[in-house]
Amino acid sequence: MSTDAAQSDPAGTRDPRDAGDRRHPRALAPGNLVLTLVLSVFGAIVGVQLIATLGVTPSTSLVGALAAMTLARIPLVAFRRFRSVHAQNLAQTSISSATFGAANSLFLPIGIPFLFGLDDMIVPMLIGVSAAMLVDAWLLYRMYDTPAFPASNPWPPGLAAAEAIKAGDEGGRRARILGLGLVTGLAGAAFALPMSAFGVALIGGLAAMAAFGAGLLIISYAEPVFGLDLNAMYLPHGMMIGAGLVALVQVGRTILKARRTTPAESTAAASAVPAVDGARRLGSSMRLGFGAYLVISVLLALGTGAATHMSIGMLLGFIVYATVAAFLHELLVGIASMHSGWFPAFAIALITLLLGILIGFPPEALVVLSGFTAATGPAFADMGYDLKAGYLLRGENADPAFELEGRRQQLIAAMIGFVVAIVVVSVSYQIFFDNGQTAPIDAAYVAAIKAGPSTHTAVQLALWAIPGALIQLIGGPRRQLGIMLATGLLITTPMAGWMVVAGLAVRVLAPRFLGSKAKENLEIFAGGAIAGDALYSFGHGVFTATK
Repeated sequence: MSTDAAQSDPAGTRDPRDAGDRRHPRALAPGNLVLTLVLSVFGAIVGVQLIATLGVTPSTSLVGALAAMTLARIPLVAFRRFRSVHAQNLAQTSISSATFGAANSLFLPIGIPFLFGLDDMIVPMLIGVSAAMLVDAWLLYRMYDTPAFPASNPWPPGLAAAEAIKAGDEGGRRARILGLGLVTGLAGAAFALPMSAFGVALIGGLAAMAAFGAGLLIISYAEPVFGLDLNAMYLPHGMMIGAGLVALVQVGRTILKARRTTPAESTAAASAVPAVDGARRLGSSMRLGFGAYLVISVLLALGTGAATHMSIGMLLGFIVYATVAAFLHELLVGIASMHSGWFPAFAIALITLLLGILIGFPPEALVVLSGFTAATGPAFADMGYDLKAGYLLRGENADPAFELEGRRQQLIAAMIGFVVAIVVVSVSYQIFFDNGQTAPIDAAYVAAIKAGPSTHTAVQLALWAIPGALIQLIGGPRRQLGIMLATGLLITTPMAGWMVVAGLAVRVLAPRFLGSKAKENLEIFAGGAIAGDALYSFGHGVFTATK
C-alpha cells in the first residue's frame, strides 16, 4: 500500500480490489472489532440456548455476513468499510466461531460432570475445554491447505458463505443462480427436507458422496427392512474406529514421504514444492497439537481430581489415551466435515468413550475423557468452513501473500469469537444447570459411563473395525470412503440419504442440459441451497427455543 493510501485508510479496511491495494481488512480495526464483538455475543448466546433446548447448533455464518452486508448499505462513511467482501468474511468468521465454540466445545462438555453429580469438576473442566477449543482452531489454521486438509476440497458451508457474499457483491447471473438455490433450500427445509445434503452432493467428491449417501440409507433402512439394529451391533462405531485408524496411518505416511523428499528433488519438481511444504507444515502442526493436548490432558486429570482415583500407571495410561483420543477425534471430525459439511462429533466422542470404558478407567476419569474429546473437533471443522469461504473470496490463492494475511486476520476474528464464547458460557451455564438444561447428548455419555464395560461391545467394535479399515484402505486418503461411509452410518436421517442420491443424479445429468458451465452453475446453486437450509434452520431454531 502506498503512503497516501495508508493515510487515507488507516484502519486498513479498503476493499483490496481497488486501485491495486492488496491490504486485507484488519480484524482489530475499530469498526470490524465492534461488529465482531456484537456478533460474537449474539452467536454465543444463540448457540448455548439452542443446544440446551433443541440439542442442535445451527450455522450462524451467513447471519454474520448478512449483518455486514446490511451495514454496508447504510449511507454513512463509518459503514463504508463493510462493503469489502473480506470485512464480511471476518464478520461471518467471528459469529460462527462464537456459536459453535460456546455450544459444542464448551457448554456440552461441562454438562457431563453436572449430570454425573460432580459439580466440583465443572470449573476445571471449563478451563480445560476452553484451552482445547483454542488449540483446536489454531491447529486447523495451521493444517489448512495441507495434503490432509486441502483448500480445494468442498468444505460445503464455507462454499455456501462465499457464494452468498460474492452474489451480494457482484449481482448479475451469479446472484440469480444463488437466489434460485436459496429459495430452493428454504422451500425444501420448510418441508423438513435436509437441503444441505442435496447441496453437498452437488459439490463434494463423487465417490465420497456416494459412500456418505450409502451410509445414510443403510442405517435408516437396515432395521425396518431387514430387522437389523446396526447401532445395537455397534457396526457404525466399529467401522469408524477401523477407518479412523487407517486414516491416521495415511496422514502419517504423507508426512513421512515429505520428510524424505530432498531439496534437490523438490527443486527438480517445482510443482511439488507446495505439496511438500504443506506436508511438512502438517507434520509440525500435528506434533505441536499432540504436545498441547498432552499438556491439557495432564491439567484436566489433576485439576478435576480424576487423578486421585487412579494408580500412577493407570494415570499415565489415561493421559496418553485421552491425548490420542482427542487428537484422533479432531482429525476424523475434520475429514468428515471437509467432504460432507456434516460432522458426527457427538458420535465419535461416544466411540472414544466406549473404548475408554473397555480399557477400565474409573468413572471420574471417563467424565473428563468424554468432555475433553467432545470439545475437540467442532471448532476445528468450523474454522475449516470459514477459511474455505475466505480462500474463495480472496481468489483461491491467486496472491499467496494476500491469502496468508487473510487467513491470519480470520484467525484473529475467530479467536475473538472463541474468547467471547468462553465469557458467555462462564456467566450463563449455572442458569441453565439450575433449570436442569444441558446438551441432550450429555445424558447418553453419562448413561454409557454408568453402564460400565461390556464384552459384547468390545467384540462388536473389533469385528466391525475390520471392514471399516479395509474400505478406507481401498478408497485411499483422497476419497476417504471408510470415513464417509461411517459418517453416514452414524447419522440417522432417512431423507438425507435420498437427498444425496437426488443431488448425485442432478450432478450427473446437469452437463447434458447446462453444457460447459454446468460445474460452475451447480456450485453456485449448491451454495444457495445450503445457505437456504442453514438460514431456515437458524430461524426455526430461534423461534422454537423462544416460544
